[in-house]
Amino acid sequence: MSRRDGAVIDIVGRFLERLGVIDAERFRRTADLAWPRIVTGFAIMSKQTADLAMVGIAVGTAGTAGMAFALAYWEIVVMIGLGLAGGTVSLVSQNYGGEESERASLVVGQSVLLVFVLAAPMMAAFVVLPGPMIGLFDPSPEPLAHGRTYLVFVAPAIGFEMLNLIASRTYTAVGDTFTEMVARASGAVLNIVVSAVLIFGFEMGVAGAAIGTTVSTGVVTVVLGWGMVGRSYGSLGMEPSPVPITRAAVGFEPAIVRQIVEISAPEVGRRLTEGIIVFPLLWIAAAFGPVIVTAIEVGRRIRSLLNSVNWGLGLASSSLVGQQLGAGEEDEAGAYGRAIIRLSIVIYVGLALLVVALGEPIASLFVETPAEAAQAGTFVAVGAISAIGLSIDGAAAGALLGAGDTRLPFVASLIGRYLFALPVAALGLVTPLGIVALYLALLLETYVPGGINYWLFRRGRWKEVSRRYRPDANGETDSESVSDVDSDLDSETRRSSCRSDEPTGDPLGTDRLERPELTHSVSEPAALIRIAIPLFRRTPNKSRVRRS
Repeated sequence: MSRRDGAVIDIVGRFLERLGVIDAERFRRTADLAWPRIVTGFAIMSKQTADLAMVGIAVGTAGTAGMAFALAYWEIVVMIGLGLAGGTVSLVSQNYGGEESERASLVVGQSVLLVFVLAAPMMAAFVVLPGPMIGLFDPSPEPLAHGRTYLVFVAPAIGFEMLNLIASRTYTAVGDTFTEMVARASGAVLNIVVSAVLIFGFEMGVAGAAIGTTVSTGVVTVVLGWGMVGRSYGSLGMEPSPVPITRAAVGFEPAIVRQIVEISAPEVGRRLTEGIIVFPLLWIAAAFGPVIVTAIEVGRRIRSLLNSVNWGLGLASSSLVGQQLGAGEEDEAGAYGRAIIRLSIVIYVGLALLVVALGEPIASLFVETPAEAAQAGTFVAVGAISAIGLSIDGAAAGALLGAGDTRLPFVASLIGRYLFALPVAALGLVTPLGIVALYLALLLETYVPGGINYWLFRRGRWKEVSRRYRPDANGETDSESVSDVDSDLDSETRRSSCRSDEPTGDPLGTDRLERPELTHSVSEPAALIRIAIPLFRRTPNKSRVRRS
């Protein structure tokens, strides 16, 4: 970061500190980690958004509808990769923060092995079963043909993308987000250029978009892989990983794999609940025609672009909270988490207002007629408003993830998306609500999990969970602490419900956020979680605790 950039961050940090949003020094550390990840996230999300716009221009709504169906499956790939990488960043950041670099390197190596295990069957499905996969949404010939084509040509990119996510999260966990930013942003530019040449120059349509994604993702894998094995980038300003993958790191280590799976499995589940819900949503949208399918996909893509801020702030929250916990500074970890949540909300409110004001002009880039632009513009505005819920969800879940507490955020995703958003969307098929039900579903799928995860963060249980995974923890203490956490779950929920009649004031005010003893009114989410938790409760086992 240049001296001028540092001066700007200092000015903004002091301004935000005066507003009570975040301490200036914490903002500097957060910004140092977040801004490259934000650029990276925007670059990655802009690839498919640009591809969708180019396909819309070259092919029309049949092409964009087919591509929307195919992207639903690609999103599943990304969500599985993100969930696995979530376990990686949690363990790497805590071990690296606790000066256990060799063990952090082992975590990375075992994560790569898991990528190969997970990617192979998904690649095979994309190649062998593209027709039935797209046919689940819409049997219409044109969207079916376009969606099938995209899946076949994008299949090789599955392994590349998952490896890239592991590499990116590893760099984030050790505090280097610049290296991955350069690699990912360069790959995004390459993707758009290759796709544009193939779509317009060679008239390859959807196939050109898929090939552009595959080529660019593979190039990024090569670039990041160079640094992940410890090789220098020379004068490019990029750095080799301080926890490089070695031959010893890729030898099978059951204990490490067990910990990665233990942390990642709920996070994969949480991510999948975010991704799988698009299947019934698109199926419902298909009942209203390809224009509505395109409109809801445009709204989701714009929301994904806004979510790039979450890429930075969520990962900064995970990394900074995890590092502070690894160093034994629980209070400082909590302070970082609270501050980043406030910062995220402020940023997203501003972005949402801007996008709502420009909704229809943005939508006109993806569709052909004014009527289609008006319809898509409404979805763009709703997507922008729902992104505020994502800001709370991302920052709060990021802090919980940094502590290794992933089970309850998983439950929060299930509750928000499948007990609230999906049933409301389905009402559009059987009531006069129609597409208004889809608007409501987009809002509920972010605000409900966001509210629950914020409450989970406020409870502070994640500090106790993190003690299992710190490099200086001992088996007896770890098992006892987790046992105490699990046994206390229902009683604490009941106590929270009993406090629901206390005055709450501003639920996001800085005075309350700095005082954990002041608890919000949470009776409704507490009751929902109390119903869902028994399905996911497990009994701790001392033998499963990693001894370091």
